[in-house]
Amino acid sequence: MESLFRPMGLFIRRAEKKTPAIRSENKNIPRHVRNDDEMTLDSASINTDYIVKGVVTNSSDIQDFLFTLGCYEGETITLISILAGQYVIVVKDARYSINQELAECILV
Repeated sequence: MESLFRPMGLFIRRAEKKTPAIRSENKNIPRHVRNDDEMTLDSASINTDYIVKGVVTNSSDIQDFLFTLGCYEGETITLISILAGQYVIVVKDARYSINQELAECILV
């Protein structure tokens, strides 16, 4: 009778916490690198065009990734929406979804 109540062959795996492939180190950037008048994309208004002033990060991987998207100094960028920490942006007539850590690296 005991075997009727015992699940047979059921194994429940605990979901492993995955670390993101790209991680921002904005907290390690000295204060003198960022000016108080510079705004990052995470504090931008929705449906407003901005000019990218630069990408501020210590990671060359983040800079390379944003450059492949077309997000570099002098380029126009538009923030379309913010949903659950994901920022939908338009760069060169293409829509991309980036996380908040990447949005903090883009100076507008």
